[in-house]
Amino acid sequence: MGDGAYRWQPGDPIVRREVWRGRPVGAWAGLVVRDDPGLLALWMPGDSPLEFTEDFFGKPHPWSGRDRWTGPGVLQLQRPGDAYAVWHGVGEHLDGWYVNLQEPFRRTARGFDTLDNVLDLVVALDGSWSWKDEEELDGWVERGRYTADEVAAIRAEGRRLAADLDAGRRWWGDEWLAWEPDPAWPRPELPPDWRTPGVRS
Repeated sequence: MGDGAYRWQPGDPIVRREVWRGRPVGAWAGLVVRDDPGLLALWMPGDSPLEFTEDFFGKPHPWSGRDRWTGPGVLQLQRPGDAYAVWHGVGEHLDGWYVNLQEPFRRTARGFDTLDNVLDLVVALDGSWSWKDEEELDGWVERGRYTADEVAAIRAEGRRLAADLDAGRRWWGDEWLAWEPDPAWPRPELPPDWRTPGVRS
């Protein structure tokens, strides 16, 4: 079944999984804000359930031991084929825009799969920006998460996004800064079998 078979309505609960080479290593429950051919927008409420595997390339995942998103909710905007998502929320790094590099999302019956690619750009409301976690990439090569070529590709994508920001180019608008979730929406939950391998589960 192709990705296009899975479509959702505003308020539908779905699961965002982190999948490394076919192996699920993390999951986060959220709610659909918008799902159309050009945009998948998600809301991860405060206290959203999340889980990560204990063994993450020889060590626990950085978020291992946490079972909830702490703090206010996070809005996530992503377009099909893009190797990043744009986040907005309240708190450190999220008061403006947080450009999260990740694998292009792949739809599943329960939501979508991706993989966080560590490197981020933190964009202030005045358009200035800074790198986040760039210094961590080489260490992940040593631990087997990425190859050197994959890290080079991640950095190249980051530089491309940075050049767009420097030129004042971005596709998302400030109207999202005022967006608020529908208070009638349900609380999302994680399915107990989210660790089942297979990117189309």
